[in-house]
Parts: sequence; C-alpha cells; structure tokens
Amino acid sequence: MSAKGIRIEGLTKRYGHGDTAVDALKGVDMQVAPGEVVGLIGPSGSGKSTLLKCLGAVIDPTAGRMTLGDEVIYDDGWKVRDLRALRRDKIGFVFQAPYLIPFLDVTDNVALLPMLAGVGNAESRAKALELLTALDVQHRARAIPSQLSGGEQQRVAIARGLVNRPPVILADEPTAPLDSQRAMAVIRILNDMARQFETAIIVVTHDEKIIPTFKRIYHIRDGATHEEAGEGRAFE
Repeated sequence: MSAKGIRIEGLTKRYGHGDTAVDALKGVDMQVAPGEVVGLIGPSGSGKSTLLKCLGAVIDPTAGRMTLGDEVIYDDGWKVRDLRALRRDKIGFVFQAPYLIPFLDVTDNVALLPMLAGVGNAESRAKALELLTALDVQHRARAIPSQLSGGEQQRVAIARGLVNRPPVILADEPTAPLDSQRAMAVIRILNDMARQFETAIIVVTHDEKIIPTFKRIYHIRDGATHEEAGEGRAFE
C-alpha cells in the first residue's frame, strides 16, 4: 500500500458521557491508495455515516489518527488549523443527491469551489470545462440543473467533487437513485477518475449492483471495520 492516499488508525467516536455514552466507532483501521476505489458497506446504524463525517472533517473524532497523503491531519486532535480549507482543497464529496445550485449553470456549479479557493474566474471555468469534457457532459455546460437528467446531474456532481484535485473523494450512496445502467456508468467514471487523477475514493453503498466491482471492501459492523477482498469484476 502506498504511503499516499488516506490512512486511518484506531479511529474512535463517542457520543455523550458516562452511562449514556455511545461508541459509534471503536478503533477503525482503513487504508486507501491513490488511484483506488474501495467500498464501505454495513447495515444501518453500523457507523458508516459517522466514519464518513469524521473523514470529511465534518465532526470531531474522539481519538485515533488520520493521515492524508504525507500529512497527519488528526492525531487525538486536529493537526490542521483551517478545517474549512481542508474540506475545500483536500476532500471531495459526492452525495446520493447531486445538491447542485439550481440558479447556476453547470459550469458555474463546478467552477464555484476553485473560485472560493481564490482561483480566478477564467481559470476556474477552464478547470470545470476540462472535467465536464472528461465526463462527457460538456455539451450541457450552459444548462441549469433542472434541465439535466439524473445521470447527467450525478456526473456534474462528480466533476464538482474532483475540480480542486483533492487526494480523497468520499462518495455517499452515489448510485442509490440510479438504474443499473446509470449506476454502473457512475462507478466506471469514479474508477477512471481515480486512476487519472491518482485520487483515493471511498464509496459508501448498499447498492448490490455495484458491490461486485470493488477489488477491496471494508465491512463496518458495530463501529469496527473488517477488510476483505472483493470480486473486482471488470465492467462489461
């Protein structure tokens, strides 16, 4: 396993105190290399959402260590001063719903993140168009989200997640609302983008259609992860 990507060691999350405390995560260990897409599966209430929120610096873990690339970002406390900048620049998010801004066109939806990071308007839009082209939705660059199909919206959401070239993408049920053909298209895109941009991608899913595509899977049960080899079935 490469030293790059993301490494999680002994991550815990406790809600509450004393007799009412609940341990949502109980020493999670996980590694994802650059260019790799891994699945994270488990029943409702097993800790998947809590783990994703900790990885995304949305909530504070209780203890443990997280390394992103060569940088330790959490070690029994955050080692990064600006968590907002960490989320913006180092972690991409793809959700079950695309959450596109309805009054912005496709290009501006994708270009907004680099603009917020201080990149100029022209350069931000050029980055957006490059990704939209790679994802084969460049012909919808001037459309607003309501004019897109569900599959097109999800591809735009993936472009938005990748636009700042983050080393990690967290995808939360990205294929849940899609039929089989579109679900497989999204997973194919994520694999292509992972290889092209050397991005480590974690996909949380219940979707039985896509689970056979993962080469490695982490099961999470009762707040702990268990790694196993996946089928890694080639796309047809």
